[in-house]
Amino acid sequence: MKSAEWHARIECAGQVLGAGFLVTPRTVLTCAHVVHAGSADALSVTFTERPGTAPVPARVVLDGGWGGGSTDLGDLAVLELAEEVPVAPAALAPVDAAHPPPGGRPRKLVAYGFPLGFDEGTLAECRVTAPQLISGEWIQLEAWQSDGRSLAPGFSGAAVTLVDTGEVVGMVTADGGADGVRNGRMMPTEVMARYWPGLLALVPTADHPTADRARLRELVERAVRAGLDCDPVRLARLVRDAAGPFGPEPPREGFDSLRSAALFVLSEIDGEDATAAVARFTEHVQALLRPPAETTAAPEWAPILVDLQHSGAGDGQVRVEVSAYSGGRRHPVGSATVPRARLHAYVQDRIEAAFGYLTPGSDELIAFALPRDWIDLPVDRWASAPDDDTPLGCVYPLVVTDQARRKASTRHQLTRVWNRLDALPGARVQRVECGGSEDPARLRVRLRKPDACLAGFSTVPAATRTRPHFDTSLTAPAPLVVWSRGGCDSGPGQPCAGGDGCAGKTFLDELDACVSGVPPAELPRRILALREEADAEDGHWARDIQLLWDDPRVFTDPHAGAAAHVRSPVA
Repeated sequence: MKSAEWHARIECAGQVLGAGFLVTPRTVLTCAHVVHAGSADALSVTFTERPGTAPVPARVVLDGGWGGGSTDLGDLAVLELAEEVPVAPAALAPVDAAHPPPGGRPRKLVAYGFPLGFDEGTLAECRVTAPQLISGEWIQLEAWQSDGRSLAPGFSGAAVTLVDTGEVVGMVTADGGADGVRNGRMMPTEVMARYWPGLLALVPTADHPTADRARLRELVERAVRAGLDCDPVRLARLVRDAAGPFGPEPPREGFDSLRSAALFVLSEIDGEDATAAVARFTEHVQALLRPPAETTAAPEWAPILVDLQHSGAGDGQVRVEVSAYSGGRRHPVGSATVPRARLHAYVQDRIEAAFGYLTPGSDELIAFALPRDWIDLPVDRWASAPDDDTPLGCVYPLVVTDQARRKASTRHQLTRVWNRLDALPGARVQRVECGGSEDPARLRVRLRKPDACLAGFSTVPAATRTRPHFDTSLTAPAPLVVWSRGGCDSGPGQPCAGGDGCAGKTFLDELDACVSGVPPAELPRRILALREEADAEDGHWARDIQLLWDDPRVFTDPHAGAAAHVRSPVA
């Protein structure tokens, strides 16, 4: 997804007025006081997350009736762009999503604004002080950390998003207003909808859970980017089928886009039929994508790299370095030598901190760089948070890689391989069987063929009879290696022919069926789905699946310092 591209900068004759966000292909929301600061005839919108694109002329089509004072109500403006933009609009969160559950921890929120000195944009982390509405209009925000960036002039009109999903819960309308005051205000989406009813159809309800809505939105945007939009009549037929015999009838003229058809399903179908209708329409969109889209819609991963190394200070100590990669830059998050007993907690804390460096809404990827003798470490089974024992690999796409492959020559080879893999429609499994007699050199030849990219092992990495083959797959270098930590490991004294009943053969058979049509760039997301299935089903074949996935194009030099942020004054 490219949902982060919907962040907007509001300008007038080249001067930055504030922030805004795209909610439909031609509609941007911002504060009324932002657009009142400039001439209505010279307004334009720039999408800063699409560098090099020209500002788009805009006009105010609705004003919430703001009176001009800092405490006046109705501080909302709806802008219509001169043309549709090829940007996925923001996804809105359900009402009250910003509030923690009773007794729960506050939810981290983030706003993307343009204060003085940051015309390229910057982030401010915050949280809701209390669920109470001030004057029935605003929710108070406070800075997430006492030493973090607080809201300031230039954040007005910025979307306030959930840091874990990128969904919008409201809009910044005011900062603290005085030095040392580290709070501000936002207008929540339900209040914004009072002034612009068109927003109602975009706010999900209990009938459409956030996960279902996000999945449908992701598929629709992928289909649109791949040029798979349907004709109006076919879209109406798909909606009618999703709605069922008792659902609302689509408009007679059909739908002018796949987005509008999806919006109809989300907003016009309610009650007990709503969830099933969304699921059916999602299946239709997924079917549209199957022929070509898997080769064209690769995610633009925003990785968080966890580098674990032997410390040299004894077996009880581990050297940890955590980095976030965003906008082509590496951002060091933390490094330390920690006791093994504290390793998990330290990594949890640093991963949470790393999300603050990612562009909201980007495709996060958790990658562990491990020494080869730790390559089977079950990091995907670590709890995702101190108060959430959901396995980390069931929450985020998670992969491992071999530290020995971080050297420049191997990265060069892998980059060349990945440039070739972009054209492959799927990752065909090169099987390494339990009882196979193939020479490791022959495996290397297989893995160097143009259509080969994924080595699948029926054994664990430490299995004596296939360990040379495993090492060969890493040095070939194979960009993808998959195995099961519970795979066949009968030992050198108990040879296994890999026949029926062998756990390793079952694993490879199931793996082949599940990933052979998945593009290499999408494989982390497919493995995430398999881990979720396995976590909910006893004895699932993929419960201990381990994915070594290594695309150097999504990382800058892991040993280089963080690039300095470019700052230029606001006109």
